[in-house]
Amino acid sequence: MPGLTVAQPNMAPPAAAAPAQAAPQKAKAKPKTVKPAAPVDAATASGGKGQQSIIMLVNDEPVTAYEVQQRARFMSLGSGVQQQAQENFKRLAQSEGTNNRFRAIVEKMIKDNQATKTRDQIIAMIEAKKKEFATGLQKEALDSARAANIPKHKKDAQEEIIEEKLKLQEARKNGVEVSDDEVNRILKGIAAQNKQTDEQFAGGLKAMGVDIATMRARFRANLAWREVVRRKFAAQISINQRDVDRLVAKSATAANADDGTELQIQRVVYALPAKLDQMAMARTLADADALRRGYSGCKSLPQLAKAQPSAKLEDMKFIKASSVSEPTRSMLVNAKDGDLLPPQTGAAGVELYAVCGRKTGKPDDTKREAAQQELQQQQFEQMAKKHLRDLRQDAHIETR
Repeated sequence: MPGLTVAQPNMAPPAAAAPAQAAPQKAKAKPKTVKPAAPVDAATASGGKGQQSIIMLVNDEPVTAYEVQQRARFMSLGSGVQQQAQENFKRLAQSEGTNNRFRAIVEKMIKDNQATKTRDQIIAMIEAKKKEFATGLQKEALDSARAANIPKHKKDAQEEIIEEKLKLQEARKNGVEVSDDEVNRILKGIAAQNKQTDEQFAGGLKAMGVDIATMRARFRANLAWREVVRRKFAAQISINQRDVDRLVAKSATAANADDGTELQIQRVVYALPAKLDQMAMARTLADADALRRGYSGCKSLPQLAKAQPSAKLEDMKFIKASSVSEPTRSMLVNAKDGDLLPPQTGAAGVELYAVCGRKTGKPDDTKREAAQQELQQQQFEQMAKKHLRDLRQDAHIETR
């Protein structure tokens, strides 16, 4: 769903938690023969009784085709889709075809309303249409990313369920239990982040073909595994402050960091006449296109703007990206230094934005703490992966 926020449980234990004593290690049994997980048959998992058919045993614990199908759908809603959707949105927003589509809409609005509406009324209508158009582009980008993502998750879903069965089996072996209340608290928090009730959140997932039980199963396994790893490896975690400094510095130079990053912006504005008509808008957009074709970097803007009497150059210095409305904000954040965005209609007229540089503030204690937690998380994950590989090596996995 657009804007879906799904927070994963943090693998690292609370700082104040005392590590439990690790149980004595037993001699490792001779590895059993492991059969590779087979892809799910589409006909078997498509519906009906076939969905409940057992397609695999993980140490004699069954896995059904329905579980795999649901997990694949759920995985297609993850962060990978959001990243691909952002890339799709950027490509759509900057394409000439999209700009021509919106330009045609603007010209029709002016033609239909120039005789009955004032200039300010028409500008307000264009602004409202621009927001609606941007929302439509975002939906189009998300739908295309999701459609491309679902098929490749079939095998990944199968592998993830195998690992979760092993994690829960190890948790039971070590006396770790996760209550329904713990899982419910996480789901309530996710619903609240999405400004929804529990019922609304579950209904939104169902509308996309995902049962809320799939999310419950995933969080239950993650919570149990986190506690298993904490008990076994917490005493082995050690963080070097030099590594913390290095990570903070690296994060501060990330080009796509919107929070705390200021962009150096120059803007060229073409004021629209008091009596706005289709011809005037077409001329203004043609002037803006001509300037964009001659653009060769921020240093070229003053001369280009000076050559066009209707153009006014504004040096906006350094501004927060969050102070600019969408879709311009996303385009500015994703633009490279020196990029000039396509012309767009704003409250001041036709505008072109150039990104001339960016800077980040000095990291504070909060960022250092976050960097330390990230490094701690990385160490836990390395140990957890090794332990899971050992469990997988000793497991008996039978496919049907």
